[in-house]
Amino acid sequence: MKQALSKGMLLVTVILMDLLAGMEFDLFVPSFPELQSQFSLSPSLVEALLSVNFIGYCLSLFLVGGLADRYGRKPIILIGLITFIIGSILCLWATAYPFLLAGRFLQGLGIAAPAILSFLIIADSYPLKKQQYYMAMLNGVMNTSVAIAPVVGSYISLYFHWQGNFITLLLLGLMALTMVTVFIPTFKLPEYKETLSLRGYLPLFESKPLMLLMANIIFMYVPYWIFVGMSPLLYMKSLGVSLSHFGYYQGVLALVFALGSVLFGLIMHRYKLNKMLAISSKISIASLVSVAWATFLNSPNPLLITLAFIPFIIGQIIPSNMLVPLCLNFMPQAKAKISAILQGSRLIFAALSLQLAGHFYQGSFRNIGIIISSFILAIIVSQFFVLKNRAIINPT
Repeated sequence: MKQALSKGMLLVTVILMDLLAGMEFDLFVPSFPELQSQFSLSPSLVEALLSVNFIGYCLSLFLVGGLADRYGRKPIILIGLITFIIGSILCLWATAYPFLLAGRFLQGLGIAAPAILSFLIIADSYPLKKQQYYMAMLNGVMNTSVAIAPVVGSYISLYFHWQGNFITLLLLGLMALTMVTVFIPTFKLPEYKETLSLRGYLPLFESKPLMLLMANIIFMYVPYWIFVGMSPLLYMKSLGVSLSHFGYYQGVLALVFALGSVLFGLIMHRYKLNKMLAISSKISIASLVSVAWATFLNSPNPLLITLAFIPFIIGQIIPSNMLVPLCLNFMPQAKAKISAILQGSRLIFAALSLQLAGHFYQGSFRNIGIIISSFILAIIVSQFFVLKNRAIINPT
């Protein structure tokens, strides 16, 4: 009974860390229009609040991966959460744009540890099939909460202004810090400890199947971040969506992914990886057509744009839940390093793409849609090669 309760609280703590990592973005973006007005910012300077967050995240990633493989998950997560809390306080007290920018940088620097290492706690405790199941279930629970985050963030901004969102993130950070301290065990450290240098990452880059698998996973995340990062300016500034309604448009995407992940977790044991990925590839092709159609029409209808993007969300449910655990276990002794490269590369691509989208943004969906469509095409092509690679689909 005590062991079951302990495992249950461990899962709750992992969910809270994932939730914090997701809400650090989704809860914040409804504040964009108010921040733009209060600090007299251009669209690209508003997007820089995301980009500087990603930069801090990326700088922390590779250090976090090496430290976690050497010293264990828990102490590194605790240091990261403390850094995040300091950044949240700085954002909350920001009286000028540079202070806000510095706070967002510290938030990104700190959130990297729980974001990268939370699922590794599951990966350290369960075999691959169980990991895929738990990942689907955790994605379902987490994304249900993340689906609510933009709605909550919109109302927090409406009633408590942009500072209210940072108060919420600060409280969540303090809660996560407490639960990690109490419920996350200290796992046995590896007997062999590598030196803390970039040389430890070289074997990962020398594996072509691993690099192909990682490229496909990285491409999968980018269209979503572009869409979510640009939608506050597009929907509220250009298309006239009210702050109180904006969260519903963004939240439905996370809700679709959440429900799909739960359903997938229940049926995943019935089908082989290659068949599931083949289905995903066909849905991705349909999503490319859907987004390209909305781009060509340059629709001013926010509902139509959201509906056009939903097939992409559905198409990523299978690979994101199956390929990420497979990738982490490709080299079991380097799970944290693989997770660090995945997260870092994903955010580098997302940050650059967001800046590109912000630079070419002209008050309509067309240029955003062109960039998103390009990444969906990259997903389709890379997934084709993943399906053809026996080292990935049928590992010995």
